[in-house]
Amino acid sequence: MRFSSAAKAALVLSVLAGVACTQKDPKQSLQAAQAAIQKRDYKAATIEIKNALQRDAGLAEARFMLGTVLALEGNNTAAEVELRKALSAGHPGTKVVPELAKALLAMGQYKKIVDEFSATKLDDPAAQASLLTSLAQAHGGMGKRELAKSTMDKALAAVPDYPQALLVQAQFQAADGDRAAALTTVGKVLAADAANPVAWKLKGDLEVATGAKGGQAKASYQKSVEVDPKFAPGFAALLVLNLAEGKLDDAAKDLEALKRVAPRSSFTKLLEARVEFQRRDYKRARDLLRQLVVAAPKNAAVLQLAGATEFQLNSLPQAESYLEASLKIAPDNGLTRRLLIGTYLRSGQANKALVALQAIPEKAEMDASMLSLAGEVHLQNGDAKKAEAFFAKALKLEPDNLGRRTSLALSQLATGQANAAFDALENIAQSDQGVTADMALISAHLTRKEYAKALVAIDKLEAKQPNKPVAAELRGRTMRAMNDPVGARKSFEKALQIDPLHFSAASSLAALDLAEQKPQDARARFEAILAKEPKHAQALLALAQLASGSGGKKEEVIALLARAVDANPTDERPRLRLIDQHLRSNDLKQAMSSARDATAALPNSVDILDALGTVQMRSGEVNQAIATFTKVSTMLPLSPMPHLRLAAAHEANKDMASAEQSVQKALEIKPDLLETQRALILLQIKAKKFAEALKVAKTVQQQRPKSQVGYAYEAEVFAAQSNWDPAIAAYRKALEQAATPDLAIKLNMVLQTAGKSAEATTQAQAWMKEHPKDPNFPQFLGTVAIGKKDFASAEKHLQTVLQLQPNNAVALNNLAYVAGQLKRPNAVELAEKALRLAPDQPPFLDTLAMLLLDQKEFDKALKTQTRAVELQPDSGFLRLNLAKILAASGDKPRAKAELEKIKPSNNKDDPLQKEVTALMSSLR
Repeated sequence: MRFSSAAKAALVLSVLAGVACTQKDPKQSLQAAQAAIQKRDYKAATIEIKNALQRDAGLAEARFMLGTVLALEGNNTAAEVELRKALSAGHPGTKVVPELAKALLAMGQYKKIVDEFSATKLDDPAAQASLLTSLAQAHGGMGKRELAKSTMDKALAAVPDYPQALLVQAQFQAADGDRAAALTTVGKVLAADAANPVAWKLKGDLEVATGAKGGQAKASYQKSVEVDPKFAPGFAALLVLNLAEGKLDDAAKDLEALKRVAPRSSFTKLLEARVEFQRRDYKRARDLLRQLVVAAPKNAAVLQLAGATEFQLNSLPQAESYLEASLKIAPDNGLTRRLLIGTYLRSGQANKALVALQAIPEKAEMDASMLSLAGEVHLQNGDAKKAEAFFAKALKLEPDNLGRRTSLALSQLATGQANAAFDALENIAQSDQGVTADMALISAHLTRKEYAKALVAIDKLEAKQPNKPVAAELRGRTMRAMNDPVGARKSFEKALQIDPLHFSAASSLAALDLAEQKPQDARARFEAILAKEPKHAQALLALAQLASGSGGKKEEVIALLARAVDANPTDERPRLRLIDQHLRSNDLKQAMSSARDATAALPNSVDILDALGTVQMRSGEVNQAIATFTKVSTMLPLSPMPHLRLAAAHEANKDMASAEQSVQKALEIKPDLLETQRALILLQIKAKKFAEALKVAKTVQQQRPKSQVGYAYEAEVFAAQSNWDPAIAAYRKALEQAATPDLAIKLNMVLQTAGKSAEATTQAQAWMKEHPKDPNFPQFLGTVAIGKKDFASAEKHLQTVLQLQPNNAVALNNLAYVAGQLKRPNAVELAEKALRLAPDQPPFLDTLAMLLLDQKEFDKALKTQTRAVELQPDSGFLRLNLAKILAASGDKPRAKAELEKIKPSNNKDDPLQKEVTALMSSLR
């Protein structure tokens, strides 16, 4: 059938009219939404509300209803946005403010509630009671208990027996230790409303706290979801209870129920992360928590679990950032403080751990675990007597805890009570079927180099675990320490007989093979593991490392790493190693390809994105690098490192203002991070903001009064201004704090630059007399002497280095060059030894090639220098030397071709350009 144009128009109009007739006006949509809310059909309610907003985007009531529904679903971040829009659109504050306060409370934004609403007075008594109840909870969350109680009293004054306020009152009663009164208060609420799910849930919480028997708490939680099948906190409480009881399968079922009733709730995601954490799937937990940290960066519980997860993954700087942020929000949280102290200890920051420990109020009670941790803190800070006292207190609380007894024995060992300590450890080991005391005893003997006693303790450990490889491996390590490689080899082989996949033993055997110059045998160790488990990531990476360290071709190394990637596509380690290998080989194209593949496979991996940004920087794609590092900074909002990466990218883009801004952001996150402070000083020096740079250096000195680093920074600021006397004074002050070779070298350099040669000589002589076993200073002096062409002095200094460090590859290479200049017969031999110690180092290859050229061994020289250029193709000096070898061997055309590959310089005074021009002229 055909239609005329007029008929088509009429048809279209009739269709549009039909559509218009079926659309509800906004009021009808809101009525339908209200009915859906009463049925707890939040999805249908949301659709109706959004229909109303499509017709009238400024409809205040619709914004209010949408915010309320979002909060009921647990999406409090979005709820806050909509509720604030409702306020802006003129919806009554008596309705909006109480709901907004509840949404902020659910997100843990206690300070925000207090700052914004403490002075708010609402006309409606019920609304005022609701707001005051939220304020009371916020004060409680901030640790202000008395203020919280007085605010709650005001809520009950506004509406006597207000259920929500009574429930908060019950929580305070429980916190004060009067759980019986708390249960009575909850019973009062339930007597008035037996269908109050919040009251049933709180009753369960109190029953958990009082240790009620017979599953009473679980029954109360079940009741809360029976009276309200969509009561998310009830399912959450059941989940947490099952987690506490180790019932992971039941917890998983509770999680699925929670996802059905509150799929978008951040709390649901937090509990999902807790489930994954308890399953020990820390990587999955990390992925969930990183999303939560971005969405709720002020939520203390989220930050605490994120910190605990990073701790388990041994990502200690990130764990530290999360836990410090969590503790700022909730300073009285003992678990967070405990985790933070543990993080400080594991990362070697014993002093920080002590400061965090001392921040605990003196009257605060410590349980046995906290007392034991306090003992460890004092032990690592060198105060063994205090450590012993804390361990003793912990043991008094838990007299049967063998771990506490072991810790006490170790602290006694540190105080010099060796006999008592070893007796205690031996008694614990004999009376316990576990191995904690055995391991402590073995470790203590090894630390004291009491190898015979360690072997006896290992025998006893082996009797407890005859079918495990640990004792055999420990015996191997002990024998290796005793310089018994034959015995060590037998023990490691026994460990592998027990467990052929025991990587640590295979790695130890490979190290012995390499020491005996048997790289093929070392390789066979890892290939044997791969024969049994082809996807063994550690073995594949070890093979790649072995190939790289033994002079294997880069193609072989890359093939092994690619194999590791294929075998373990979701493992970051092989991908990161592959990217790094391409960067080492200066193959930026392949590095970029591998980084993009890795990003596609693991889009949420911060480390992979960081590697991509690094490749982009190296490839000159600075704007892309900025975008990548910006993304990382949003994924890790509490980490300073992405901002430091951004600063470097902005600096490469010559945007110094943005670079400094990024460093300042990093400093806001962690004000005492040395890496950030140094980056800021260097940027300010480049911008000639010397006063600001000096201020940062002084801040470092105040933060670390016993450290040399602040004075070293101060010296750098003065040196950058050629203000030599205060620079020298600052370096001397730094050396008073810590007599390190690095500072001694810097002081000597400044003295020489300032023209104080006699003082520099005196300082050098004094340093070497006081530190005769320091190889760094004579190596520095040797380098300085080479620069002055004082080869006789250089030879003397470098020989001193090699007496202290016979296998110092850099010193050997430099001495080879000096020997060549002095026409010593062993020059080539020295260069070859340096290369054996550090294969495929372009500068070392260059040294050897030029020495071979001096001896007119053109073929060997050409082969060696060609390899150097392959490894570092952008080096003009390496390519120049290759051209020199070609020219000397009579191959002028190839020499010219190599010279033409060198990027020309516009600076006529450039030494490289001068040599290139001179050599090219001689070839014509």
